[in-house]
Amino acid sequence: MKLLLLSLNPGAMRAFLDSTTSGGSLRVGYIDDAQAAYAKAPFVAAERRAIEVIGHEIVDITVRDLTASEFAETLSGVDAVYVAGGSTFALLEALKVTGSDVVLAQRVRDGMPYIGCSAGSIIVGPDITPASLMDDPADGRGLTDFAGLGLIGRTVIPHADGLLAPYPPSLIDETIARYGSSHRLLPLHDDQALLVDGAQETVIDSAPAAT
Repeated sequence: MKLLLLSLNPGAMRAFLDSTTSGGSLRVGYIDDAQAAYAKAPFVAAERRAIEVIGHEIVDITVRDLTASEFAETLSGVDAVYVAGGSTFALLEALKVTGSDVVLAQRVRDGMPYIGCSAGSIIVGPDITPASLMDDPADGRGLTDFAGLGLIGRTVIPHADGLLAPYPPSLIDETIARYGSSHRLLPLHDDQALLVDGAQETVIDSAPAAT
């Protein structure tokens, strides 16, 4: 498996995508379901722009609009997936109610490169429950459980440096205090990312990309 799990800043993304190709352009599937309620928010445009400036082709994917078989066919036409930030619970709901969670997890296990940002990083762990203070579980009313994709053994806690206004240090501290004894957590600062290469997991720098 090859995964890059971002907290916020995309500085590690270019090298990760470059490592999946011999120099040619990639088709990157951009899964936007976490952003359904935030379409006009500035962070949405900024996040998408971070991929655009690298120069790869973006293929928009809204999972909730597809059946699992349609989603599988769409993934067959891309070289990597980028799962955007936003609402963790809305994102997992879109994947689970369509059965696309199974499809996505298997494709990643089979070698499709996966980039997640914030919510997109949280869902690859075993359980998204620890995100309950950061995002609203009511965004995923169709969920019958909060089990994640299970691609890694820890739940990423993004924005752990408390520098992003919606996630102050007090909220991060409360999240870790409440869930740290019952869940394996991986707090990531916004200039960090978790790089997963097979069985090896490494926290790396992911400073803001140069403009």
